[in-house]
Amino acid sequence: MSSPAARRPTFEAEVIVVGAGPIGLTTACALRHHGIDCLVLEERTEVRAYSRANNLWARPQELLAGIGLRDALAERAYPIRLVNFFLNGTPTTPIAIDDVASPYPRVLYSGQDVIETTLIAALRERGGRLARGRKVVAMAQDEDGVTVTVRRDGTEETLRARYLVAADGAKSTLRPLLGLDFEPERFEGCMNRQVDAKLSWRRSREPDQLWFFYYARGFCGVMPVWGGYHRLFFLADDTGVPDRDPTLDEMQAVAREVTGDETLTLSDPQWLTHSRFQYGVSPAYARGRVLLAGDAGHLSLPIGGQGMNAGLHDAVEVAWRLAMTLRGEAAPVVLASYDAERAAEHARLSAQQAKGFRRTVYRGAVTDAALGLAAKAIPGIGALLQGTDDLQQLSVRYPKSPLNEDHLSGLAHLLQRGPEPGERAPDAEVMRDGETTSLFRFLANPDGRTTGWALLCFDGRDPASADALRATIAAVAPWPWVRPRLILAGPSMEEGDVPVLSDLDGKAHGAYGLEARPAVILVRPDGHIAFRDAADRPERLAAYCRRIFGDGEAAAA
Repeated sequence: MSSPAARRPTFEAEVIVVGAGPIGLTTACALRHHGIDCLVLEERTEVRAYSRANNLWARPQELLAGIGLRDALAERAYPIRLVNFFLNGTPTTPIAIDDVASPYPRVLYSGQDVIETTLIAALRERGGRLARGRKVVAMAQDEDGVTVTVRRDGTEETLRARYLVAADGAKSTLRPLLGLDFEPERFEGCMNRQVDAKLSWRRSREPDQLWFFYYARGFCGVMPVWGGYHRLFFLADDTGVPDRDPTLDEMQAVAREVTGDETLTLSDPQWLTHSRFQYGVSPAYARGRVLLAGDAGHLSLPIGGQGMNAGLHDAVEVAWRLAMTLRGEAAPVVLASYDAERAAEHARLSAQQAKGFRRTVYRGAVTDAALGLAAKAIPGIGALLQGTDDLQQLSVRYPKSPLNEDHLSGLAHLLQRGPEPGERAPDAEVMRDGETTSLFRFLANPDGRTTGWALLCFDGRDPASADALRATIAAVAPWPWVRPRLILAGPSMEEGDVPVLSDLDGKAHGAYGLEARPAVILVRPDGHIAFRDAADRPERLAAYCRRIFGDGEAAAA
């Protein structure tokens, strides 16, 4: 009689990713970074020869750095330092877009085709598999895995994996099969017209800045695209505008009018397109063993270049959770938290984009006139309208995550507020072995563990905190992927091989709102805070770890 293991269906991969756009490829690269076998299925037989999404904000760059992808993408991208902003022809004070607290403050502009080819090379280097010309036509899941039916050259085959990530775009085949489809909301009376072309005008053509123009009928952006091209888009009232792709002459004419430069010339167009506007979010980002990522779960409005960047969060977030789950290092709440966090964040972002779209394109004569007056009275109004930290996605947080637990409260907390569970863990300058370094270096892949959780142990400048910190470190020993770091503003101490980070100037303590109080902060693999508590309650930290990770000794065996 055959054993249960012998009867178990064969898995082609631990995870199948459907879709080889930037999000699907990033998901696959992240899974391989964590050592998880995966297979990418893509209907397209080759990369599109033109670009759609093309920018990478600071926070997605941080996430990509954590999985070893950021530098390769940066090599084929333009770093942007400045945003020029015009309201009805009036220039405002340029926005220093890189004035944010991140190791990667400059937004990168490239091209989706360039991003895809870079990610494909990275996936191959990591031993990942990409199968093109495969269209997923059906899907079924059971308690052990997911089976997909794939059509190739008129024939069908079935493939099986333990989990499936649907990154198959806005026209997702899988989303309706999961019962997660939605009816998009539409903006009427407005059209986007866009061109990628060579640009000649009386402003700088250096690819280190952007231009945005509020004008009477809408909103225009001018930005670099990889290879010496620029993208010009016009989100505007569609009255009298033909409902078709524009011609190069039409785009040049409207560009001259909007920018106030009668010499502006466009040539060698790569892409001329037009589109209408609709938006929406899936009611959930997971059903059983199938998880949505990127455009498969949302339709994003072209406001602030947020769509692909939000999808990159999905890719990184789903990968570390799947890796921990497949390795037996996580209780069910870890994978369940993906849906709870990302569905809520996409709903928030969608509402924010719709509000910004109305403010930008559907302004009306009164608002438009008020903005024109404000531009003359408040030179820095552009920065107020854009909101740099939010634009750079540094303010993404998960306040209601089931992974959150917070035991720091009271008057001292109110007077000295630090980042709370669900918020991004801030960077700070610290010293290590006599050298100045960054706290971020000790958060990503702590001690070489790609799904490691960093336990920051702050002494609060209290000489008597050593025993409590040692007890805290001992409390997490059953979970070897929890990696402690001592952050000392007071006397030095050592505890085995735990890295000691000197913070005599209190920069790290200040960043976390922990001056004059010993405390512990547990940071997730994605750099978000999960747990906070005083340093003298190690039993609460151990209880948290049991809730999130299960029995550490059993998982590590």
